[in-house]
Amino acid sequence: MRTAVRPANASINSLGFYWKTSTPESQYYIFLHFAEVERRQENQTREMSIYSNGKLWYGPFVPYTFFTTTLVSIYPSKGSERIDFSINKTKNSTLPPILNAEEIYLAKEFPSSLTSQQDVDAIMSIKKKYGVKKNWQGDPCAPKVYLWQGLNCSYDGNELPRIISLNLSSSGISGEIITYIFSLTSLQALDLSNNSLTGSVPEFLSELHFLRVLNLTGNNLEGSVPAGLLERAKNGLLSLSVDGNPKLCHTASCNKRQNNKYIVPVVASVVSLSVLLTALAILWNLKRRKQAGRKKGSWELKNRKFSYSDVAKITNNFEKVIGKGGFGTVYHGSLEFNGTQVAVKMLSASSVQGYKQFQAEVELLMRVHHKNLTTLVGYCDEDTNMGLIYEFMAKGNLEEHLSGANTLTWEARLRIATEAAQGLEYLHSGCKPPIVHRDVKSTNILLNEKFQAKLADFGLSRIFPVEGGTHVSTTIAGTPGYLDPEYYISNRLTEKSDVYSFGVVLLEIITSKPVIERTHERTHITQWVSFMLAKGDIKNIVDRTLYGDFDINSVWKTVEIAMACVSPTSTKRPTMTQVVMELNESRAIEIARTQAGKDNDESKVLVELIDVNLHSEFTPLAR
Repeated sequence: MRTAVRPANASINSLGFYWKTSTPESQYYIFLHFAEVERRQENQTREMSIYSNGKLWYGPFVPYTFFTTTLVSIYPSKGSERIDFSINKTKNSTLPPILNAEEIYLAKEFPSSLTSQQDVDAIMSIKKKYGVKKNWQGDPCAPKVYLWQGLNCSYDGNELPRIISLNLSSSGISGEIITYIFSLTSLQALDLSNNSLTGSVPEFLSELHFLRVLNLTGNNLEGSVPAGLLERAKNGLLSLSVDGNPKLCHTASCNKRQNNKYIVPVVASVVSLSVLLTALAILWNLKRRKQAGRKKGSWELKNRKFSYSDVAKITNNFEKVIGKGGFGTVYHGSLEFNGTQVAVKMLSASSVQGYKQFQAEVELLMRVHHKNLTTLVGYCDEDTNMGLIYEFMAKGNLEEHLSGANTLTWEARLRIATEAAQGLEYLHSGCKPPIVHRDVKSTNILLNEKFQAKLADFGLSRIFPVEGGTHVSTTIAGTPGYLDPEYYISNRLTEKSDVYSFGVVLLEIITSKPVIERTHERTHITQWVSFMLAKGDIKNIVDRTLYGDFDINSVWKTVEIAMACVSPTSTKRPTMTQVVMELNESRAIEIARTQAGKDNDESKVLVELIDVNLHSEFTPLAR
């Protein structure tokens, strides 16, 4: 779209093209793409009308500068021998017509009958429910050359095609085996192996009378296999595979044992749990009292310690709540002696994080200092009243701006990402021994009144006990969606665990999508981006509210950085030093574009956008 054709001679007022038709009955669909790529003077106008075989097809219209308008015929064009198109300059136009690109499609009729509607409805429901990522488009069985991947169909000359085989092995599907499968009444083979299916094996599978092969291996199914399926397998009428489901019993004796075996253990478990919870509550209270008696730690500095009455004055008796979290409630306040605004985070009595994380955060923030880490003003540790006093971050957290109505520009997003990365790099490389944050996420990246980013919430942070150590073995801590899968499996914590979490944040910054979709499929943002990249669809990965206002090369570079960070293997992830360098380069590309854009709008040509004219009968259609 950065190029266009126009008449070579300025005195010629039209562009034309034609094609010869295959038959008089042939039907053609035309897509014409227009974008102004020349800078017009104030007294210049480019206005065009389009004609097909001498009749007005569309117009008059003026192409947008550096943005694409696509015109498409809703109704097909026909011609006895040939079809002629001409793009003519109007009387109001001072410039000749242009054309950037054209596409012409011949409509083809296939003799095959369409698939049985019952099977179509069933397979479309299966596709939607499981979020199948295969290229399932059009009719499932017809024509044969476009048969859907993973399907086989029967083609009886007197009957509509029916689906007889469905293979969804290793397709990343999860949830229960859905009832829509029962509507595929001609099914002879069903392969659902090596997925994440849960729940029981449904009884309706034994009622699929033509089913000869059933493969359910490698899932998380539980309970017992229906007696009907076991009977058919025993009689040689069904090839049944159910291995690799640890909680699934596949013998006939299971059904007889299931009825009564859970009654006594459940009652006993409830009693045991009650005793255990009571004991834990007593121990927790004793621990709190013990900790209250030994608060004179190395982290206690007089000039940073505030009494509870001081905190009450600072917050005007805890008047204004500005946030809540696992630690407790955050209040707005101001220091009496200089009026500095602060945020006061008070430990809740019911907090599951507790005194240990309170102490860890105080100790860490008193020994580390960086412009991209939140500053600890002071703390309160008086009896059971504990709180942390931070500098006030007026613009809240990053997640609020990615999900809100006020869109951050691409350059602002890159600056925030770079500053957060610098804070994390300091913890990994600037501190001796290094520190792992363990809870990097968009809500823990705070923004001040100038939108400067600072990393916050160090309650879960861990210091490497030995300089040069490769990892720390520790219990799992962090936020679902951001948690490094390798750390989750092995309990081996390294700096690369933070790198993974930061990669997820970077994908949030690029897409403005939630880390885990709020749908039944619960798709993770890394899966969605990987799927879009596999299609080469970089444009639709970026937050659409940016409306293409970015340098595409900067976007590519940032996406590549993010995907490297979220590599399943930690050794393949970059260090935060490398991430900072790459983000600085990506930001430099975008800054160069925006700077050039102040004098020259040609930078926008790098981005192709479809601008739909809603007042026209010609609108883009899927093709």
